[in-house]
Amino acid sequence: MSDRDLRRSPLEEIHRALDAHIGPFAGWMMPIEYRGTLAEHQAVREAVGLFDLSHLGKVEVEGPGALDLLQRTMPNDLSRVPVGGAQYNMVLNDRGGIVDDLINYRVGDTRYLVVPNAANVGRVVEILRAAAGTDVVITERVDLALIAPQGPRSTELLAGLLPEAKRLSYMHVLESSYRGLPIVLSRSGYTGEVGFEIFVPAEGAVALWRELSDAGATMGLEPCGLASRDTLRLEMGYPLHGNDISEDRTPLEAGLSWAVALGKDVDFTGKEALVRQKVEGIPSRLWGLRTTQPSRIPRPHYPVLVDGERVGETTSGSFSPTLRGGIALGYLAPRARFGPGDAVEIDIRGRRAEAVVTRPPFVEANPRSGDAG
Repeated sequence: MSDRDLRRSPLEEIHRALDAHIGPFAGWMMPIEYRGTLAEHQAVREAVGLFDLSHLGKVEVEGPGALDLLQRTMPNDLSRVPVGGAQYNMVLNDRGGIVDDLINYRVGDTRYLVVPNAANVGRVVEILRAAAGTDVVITERVDLALIAPQGPRSTELLAGLLPEAKRLSYMHVLESSYRGLPIVLSRSGYTGEVGFEIFVPAEGAVALWRELSDAGATMGLEPCGLASRDTLRLEMGYPLHGNDISEDRTPLEAGLSWAVALGKDVDFTGKEALVRQKVEGIPSRLWGLRTTQPSRIPRPHYPVLVDGERVGETTSGSFSPTLRGGIALGYLAPRARFGPGDAVEIDIRGRRAEAVVTRPPFVEANPRSGDAG
């Protein structure tokens, strides 16, 4: 795909004015970093960072049959989510493999905003439409941008502009307005910190970004790119589709069984395969790995060894700006051999680095801090 074929954020000119490094990502041209990944990462952990996430999918599912459709196509139990709630969920294939992981926002009694990963939007929409009845309307909201302030000062940042943010609890959502435009405001994010996601019509995105930037000028606000979003989510052990989860891995293997409701009263795609795997046992399990030598930094697809025997492979890996050392996620098999604290080795370009098996998160963060009520 050439650069001319890539989709563009309505904020691209702002990113260029900020001298961001912009590059292709999942069919979009998006900011990768501005002042530097370490500075942006630190701003989110200590103050506030501002992300353009307009590349993420935004799919409205509306109608009397909306809940039934989502229940049949996803494994988590969305019936437990009230209006104004949000839930982590997945779309699975018949083998139980993860087609995508996503967030469902229940913005009305029979209206949901489904937010898949950018690379999988088409596939998710196709699956939903194939399973939908005539009582559901599915609309890809290409008219929306997504701006995400993240960090311990993000509530303070929004206080003057969107004061209703203060009453939102973690994984809750409300509809509001900005400059006369309808917006959806959610207390959510993928950084492990207090944060918000603002779905705003594209024509209002530039003004909103500028107002937030101006308001955060004295708070240590940094514009943040996708590189820091990756190191932030990795420190929390959040899986990245295409790296840590895929159609070849089930939620049970990925440590996401907490998002699978095998007992809900609706059969969902992939349930039979998951029930079978639960009985037979999983072939491998996603774990965190932390190198004991800070200078040894693992990357994806490095072999993991015990006593010289290959027992797995890293799927994500990076330098942790918070821990000042190497961290990774990787599948280890069989699961019964491993637990937190176990010693392994990671083959880093032909040299073995000692590492410790860890149950993520690698660092303590608190997205629920300051919850309303």
